[in-house]
Amino acid sequence: MGALDVSKVVHGRQGWRLITCMWLHAGVVHLLINMLGLLFIGIRLEQEFGFVRVGLVYLVSGLGGSLMSALFIRSSISVGASGALFGLIGSMLSELITNWSLYANKVCISLSIVVLHSGRFVHLNGTTFFIFQVSALLTLVLMIVVNLALGILPRVDNFAHIGGLISGFFLGFVIFIRPQVAWLNQRRGTPGQQTSPVKRKHKTYQYILWLAAAIALIVGFAVATVLLFRGYNANEHCSWCHYLSCVPTKRWKCNSSPTLCTEIQRENTLNLICEGTNKNATYIIGDPTQDKINDLCNQLCS
Repeated sequence: MGALDVSKVVHGRQGWRLITCMWLHAGVVHLLINMLGLLFIGIRLEQEFGFVRVGLVYLVSGLGGSLMSALFIRSSISVGASGALFGLIGSMLSELITNWSLYANKVCISLSIVVLHSGRFVHLNGTTFFIFQVSALLTLVLMIVVNLALGILPRVDNFAHIGGLISGFFLGFVIFIRPQVAWLNQRRGTPGQQTSPVKRKHKTYQYILWLAAAIALIVGFAVATVLLFRGYNANEHCSWCHYLSCVPTKRWKCNSSPTLCTEIQRENTLNLICEGTNKNATYIIGDPTQDKINDLCNQLCS
């Protein structure tokens, strides 16, 4: 139905599953949770940047989450839009960083208008603006940490969360970059806002972050895609990485081992024995393909 199944993506060359899995959910509750998250996060971003740019971040982040999940989770299927949602959160963080100096200017201009309108004098120094921005930054970081911590529960694909978060973080530097306030005022002809001409639309540090993020995105997606279709299993090169998605406790266990079955085939009968649970089942099937056997094995062991 379009879920992320690594065996079908790699051996069946069904790469479209990397995209379609983010439109599927494991039940009504899963769907409602993701839609509520999209509602609260997406409204603010769409009002600021429009649905085209937000939609692009959403889709590319979802793809990044799928690639990360496929490289680490080989034995089970995955569905859900959580990777794309984490991408939006990551883009909010990078948007605040790359436009850091511009928010203070906007606050200054707004305060000037209020003071002029009310006829009162208000004194606010740079420390006030800094505290405002730091509080917003810490709120976003806390939100990310809490949501990633929830991802260590069993049956939660935290690798999709991490991949989407990283993709969205870099995308925010590229897509959500804002021009200087002085440059905008110069184009609009706003009097009293700038004494000297502003030649550059963006600040130097914004260009540096944009270039670095663009290179990281291109290289990261290219390498991840090549490794995936070559059958690369990231767990073989990182013995502790499976703890990022599930941490075993006394209350639950994490089935981090790959799904393996012993096959016994006689004429039109296929007998499978799950090596992890010792469950066995017999299927009436003639000359099954390896992908079909893997699917039956996953169903038997899950």
